[in-house]
Amino acid sequence: MSGQYNQARFWRCALQVNPFSYHGDYRGGEHGLTEATYNQQLLDKCLEHGIKVIGIADHGSVDSVDALRSFLEPYGIVVFPGFEIASTEKIHMVCLFPEGTSKDQLNRYLGKLDLTDTEEKVSPSNLGCLKLARIISDLGGFWYAAHITGKNGLLRLNQDGGGLVHVWKNHALVRAGQIPGPISELPFQFKRIVENVDPNWQRERPLAVINAKDVAKPADLDEAGVTCWIKMTRPCFEAFKVAFLDPESRIRLNSQSEEQPTGEIVSMSVSGGYLDGLNITFSPHLNTVIGGRGTGKSTLLECLRYALDIQPKSKQAQKLHSELIKENLGKESGRIEVELISSAQHGHRYRVSRRYGELPIVRDVNGNVSTLQPRDLLPGIDIYGQNEIYELAQDEQSRLRLLDRFLPNDGGFAQHNASLQKRLHENQQKLLKSLGDLDDLQAEVARLPKLEEQLQGFVALGIQEKLSKTPLFARERQIAMRANEELQHLQLGLAALRDNLPDLTFISDKALEGLPNAPLLIPIRENLQHLQQHFGHYANALQTLLTEGESRQASDLTVWRQALQQGEAELETALRSLPILSGKSGQEVGTAYQQLLREIERIKPLTARVATFNKLKDSLEQERRNLLAEVSDLREQHTQSLLSAAKKLNNRLKGKLKVEVAVEADRTPLKAFLLGCRLDGIGEKRLAWIDGPDTLKPLALASLIRQGPVNLQFELGISPLVADALTKLPAAQLMELEVLELDHRVGISLNIAHGEAEALFKPLDKLSTGQQCTAILHMLLLENVDPLIMDQPEDNLDNAFIAERIVHELRAAKTTRQFLFATHNANIPVFGDAEWIGVFTAVDNRGSLDADAQGSIDVPVIRDQVAAILEGGRAAFIQRKEKYEF
Repeated sequence: MSGQYNQARFWRCALQVNPFSYHGDYRGGEHGLTEATYNQQLLDKCLEHGIKVIGIADHGSVDSVDALRSFLEPYGIVVFPGFEIASTEKIHMVCLFPEGTSKDQLNRYLGKLDLTDTEEKVSPSNLGCLKLARIISDLGGFWYAAHITGKNGLLRLNQDGGGLVHVWKNHALVRAGQIPGPISELPFQFKRIVENVDPNWQRERPLAVINAKDVAKPADLDEAGVTCWIKMTRPCFEAFKVAFLDPESRIRLNSQSEEQPTGEIVSMSVSGGYLDGLNITFSPHLNTVIGGRGTGKSTLLECLRYALDIQPKSKQAQKLHSELIKENLGKESGRIEVELISSAQHGHRYRVSRRYGELPIVRDVNGNVSTLQPRDLLPGIDIYGQNEIYELAQDEQSRLRLLDRFLPNDGGFAQHNASLQKRLHENQQKLLKSLGDLDDLQAEVARLPKLEEQLQGFVALGIQEKLSKTPLFARERQIAMRANEELQHLQLGLAALRDNLPDLTFISDKALEGLPNAPLLIPIRENLQHLQQHFGHYANALQTLLTEGESRQASDLTVWRQALQQGEAELETALRSLPILSGKSGQEVGTAYQQLLREIERIKPLTARVATFNKLKDSLEQERRNLLAEVSDLREQHTQSLLSAAKKLNNRLKGKLKVEVAVEADRTPLKAFLLGCRLDGIGEKRLAWIDGPDTLKPLALASLIRQGPVNLQFELGISPLVADALTKLPAAQLMELEVLELDHRVGISLNIAHGEAEALFKPLDKLSTGQQCTAILHMLLLENVDPLIMDQPEDNLDNAFIAERIVHELRAAKTTRQFLFATHNANIPVFGDAEWIGVFTAVDNRGSLDADAQGSIDVPVIRDQVAAILEGGRAAFIQRKEKYEF
């Protein structure tokens, strides 16, 4: 099999193409073309529109089949020869046969259909539609009902609405019908029948509908209703017939464009190790890997995980992953290369390569090494090894994260929340410093009355008169210190001005090069340059002024210090002349008086600063209140988004799964925080009130704590011991309590009823292991643009649920998302209609996946291997069928 045909894909098919003579025979006119020109133009149109398969269907004649077929086939166009006939009910039937069927064989087939007049090609058969259908099937052919909504169509209705219901309902013999365009454009009465909702015409399975139309001249192939799309691995008649066994998956009208996943793993190759020589091109849709134990299925998935550098979530899974990679890749320093289409990078292609023991290397389409990491390319990719789904089911936070993919675009909650938390932390640091500084300041100011009282004692002794200049000298020292501080402020301000002069690099000639409006931006640069120069000039002038001022002030302070020294020398003389008092020399008494005055003079200015510090504290507290309100609003928005996501998920999985979000119901973080505060006499038992039924949020608790123990006891019903302990929490821990986040609880319930039985929902913790994993897989199959990769999901899944529900959802989801499963369960590749099935074998102690071991179920060799590996072989499958009496 050619490498081109390793997966099922949609091929464009024109299934009612007529030969050269049709137009003149049945349209009452000539198209003006010779047979050679007609065939050439037909070929040109096929190549132009990408038509891969045509069915030749002249009315009751096959005379021109060989000429047209021999012209098209050399160009890779597959031709199904056939004819169009009418049954005795005048139902028009287009009959097609395998591509190698000769003209003589076709004529023999026509002879078996009991046409009323073999010379008159449009004459009907003497046989009914169902009898003809049986004969065509026995001959190895395939037929579809032409223009079923037309005058001679299968759906023509009698006045009583009966029509040909018995023919229509025969699922075994009536497989397909042709309509002129989209189903949505059919007349109402036909639309209901085709959609299989009209109870009078309802079939066991809906009829496959195709677009096809008599092509009487090459230009007819330009019309939309002439072609349809049929999914096959290699376009051939056997695959064509298989497609109509599963039309929902394999037949598309021309109006139905095939959807493509956003993120996709395109191909993978391995050199070295157990999978040496492996080369796979994956389907964008459903891929399954099958094979016996130890053939390499799990190794393939883990190698893919290794290349993309996506670590398993649990420690046990990480250990198993590391061991498998070391064993199967590490011994030969193997290398993996993956080509992918990035959902996050606007559909661009990248190649990711990784050698064992090294980090992944990402290259763009030009071969340049990118700074992006694999996770940046497919940020939503899900990879689960064996039993990882079960581990996910057990972890509440992992279940909560599953809901994130259903959230609407909420403006980046995580980023906004992180920004607010950072600002709150910064506010907390400033506020704590402000409170500490204010406490220190108030403690100093509180000393002033006592110091002033002590001063009065000295005044009573008459010392004040002799040492009257002491407080004045202290004030002078304060003034001198403040003068130096003001100069420092000027120096800092000038430095800041220089630091903030415009940097014109961003608007340089190089930066403007190639910009369409560069000439209009040059005046802006010139203006900034003008300001830069003048501000720089003034900054230099200011620096000169400041330097001169510093010099003058230094000189003036020198003169002042000399005067101060002289005055202090006179004070020293006066101190020595003081009388001895209470055992202290006069000098000691004087020194104590001077120190007291200096302390009073130091503290007096602080009284004015208390108001400033209070104002700063009030401002920071207001900022904190604003930030806490913003956090509360953000959390509420996110909570509503989460509840909306749960509602959306419930609607999507109605009758299968229920998801309930209990907002901030997990009090574990609050209990852990209070235990970490090590409150006196308070252990876990004394904190049992946290788990009470009433909603308790950390911000509200912090507010109650600040109101005192009485309010705490009244509002929360806690003991005095606990209330007193809580009110002793320091300000820093109360602020941490305010911003503490409680986790939501996610309740998941699965409908465990089967078939049409009344729904019976059971919560996750009451389900079996298989049912728990089924519930999680329901969620994983929805709403993700990146691939889902799983190793043997059936190991932990209920087999009935796989067949009834998972496969159904998989078929719908695979149109817009890529899946890759390693499996032993036939339901997934067969009923899921996998576009790519890879059959692994072990050859010479290495995993092998040859080109002829890749394809879809419509490839006989693949079908046989699927039956052998997953069903125990054809005989076992038939024996089970007989046992079940199906």
